[in-house]
Amino acid sequence: MKTKTLADLNPLQKSALVTAGLAQLGLFAAAWADLSGRRPEAVNGSKTAWRAGLFVNTLGPLAYLLKGRRGSTWTEADVPDQTGRVAVVTGANSGLGLETARVLAQRGATVIMACRNAGKAQKAADRIRALNPRGEVVLMTLDLNDLESVRVFVADFSTKYDRLDMLVNNAGIMVPPLGRTAQGFETQFGVNHLGHFALTAGLLPLLERTQDARIVTVSSIAHRFGHVEFGDLNWHTRPYVPMRAYGQSKLANLLFTQELQRRLRAAGKDVLAVAAHPGWASTGLQGEGRGAQVFNQYLAQPAAVGALPTLYAATAPGVVGGAFYGPSGLLELGGNPERVSPVNRAQDGQTARRLWNVSEELTGTEFVV
Repeated sequence: MKTKTLADLNPLQKSALVTAGLAQLGLFAAAWADLSGRRPEAVNGSKTAWRAGLFVNTLGPLAYLLKGRRGSTWTEADVPDQTGRVAVVTGANSGLGLETARVLAQRGATVIMACRNAGKAQKAADRIRALNPRGEVVLMTLDLNDLESVRVFVADFSTKYDRLDMLVNNAGIMVPPLGRTAQGFETQFGVNHLGHFALTAGLLPLLERTQDARIVTVSSIAHRFGHVEFGDLNWHTRPYVPMRAYGQSKLANLLFTQELQRRLRAAGKDVLAVAAHPGWASTGLQGEGRGAQVFNQYLAQPAAVGALPTLYAATAPGVVGGAFYGPSGLLELGGNPERVSPVNRAQDGQTARRLWNVSEELTGTEFVV
């Protein structure tokens, strides 16, 4: 009997074959990418064995996706008691920041909601207070778009509080049209990185005086396609690409965390600098367009779940300085928090030190550790 070739198949058979092949390739790519990004302790068995299985077994990708990945069960119920502790959460009026502030206040912390828009912040604070949290909720104005506002906030906070247990650098903007901060920086780089750099520098003396303080900077899976272009950090000469600018700012968050932790460790300080990312969470950060809302509705996890890696990094025992925490699900898009691995560029010490020096120069900040 003659063996059939592709040319012998009817259109329906060809379509079925192509569909099955694409599905298999998709499963393989998803499993391989997820396995590669996973830390060894987050895999059931050996990475090498699973990689071999993906190649030799057509069911390997499906088997890995079902049985190869260890999940996490950590939820907001696991946040330790925060009574007596003080936390600053930037951008706390919505999304991840609001959920982070809510949980910390419910667990007993005094939470300073550091927000640009006083009206929105007041409504958000009222929502948290309506839950009768054990901790106090305090509003303070902070506009990361303007370094003068950052300096005023630091001075104001430092006169009112003599400790700071948690600084959560959460506020951020994502893929806006090209804009400039008050000091002329590209908006995403200026707000997401430089504003938080200056804020952390100003608040570090209080953090250093507080036992077991932590600095949590919220990055993104978008750091994976980010590149720090030192020749044009603020997009003055190259064509502006919003998503590339966002990726640069989120990569900068990780490089900043790495260098800050290195300096803290070298100085013998017990402050921890860590980073987190929410995966794909429905926060409004992606925009208000119909397409973004449809994808959020069907694919994104709720903001309360997206905030879990930040809460884990800020409060969980055993958190490692300089580490990165994100969702434990497929491709880190969703799920409960665990330690995850950033791309190699985010761990480049030379780039991190250079970015630190440039950030000091741009912000006019002497960041002393």
